[in-house]
Amino acid sequence: MNRPESKRNHWLFSVDPHNYHWDTLFVKGKEMWRGAGSRPDAMRQLKLVRQGDRVLCYHAAPERSLYALAEVTRDPYPDPHDKDSKNLVADLRALERLPRQVSLAELRGNRALRKVKFLKNVRLIISPVPDEEYQEILRMAGIVAAPGLPLP
Repeated sequence: MNRPESKRNHWLFSVDPHNYHWDTLFVKGKEMWRGAGSRPDAMRQLKLVRQGDRVLCYHAAPERSLYALAEVTRDPYPDPHDKDSKNLVADLRALERLPRQVSLAELRGNRALRKVKFLKNVRLIISPVPDEEYQEILRMAGIVAAPGLPLP
């Protein structure tokens, strides 16, 4: 069951496009995301992710830009490929590619995004994005709300 729009959290998930490209998620439509690996900081954040949350999909170097939107379809659970069951994964569903990719330089240049932790430490794999900043990022990407309809 998805949470109401007002209770939905927003995240930025970063991947190395040489190891995993967000297009893979769009080809499959839905996929188990294993990008947190065993990094303690990523595991702490992934434990906070919940079904219904929105994810800004970011490609790290060399692209360094936001690429797409996804939705978490299942709360994090133990990675079935990890024999020690220490790592977590989350199921994601592709929502849409951004109409316009937003570069890291553009994100850093927008003073309204100063609360986004990822912009202070781009090595983060998973980072929370406050509601107002999420809306600003969608605006920068060319997604605008239709009257009476919430943003994705």
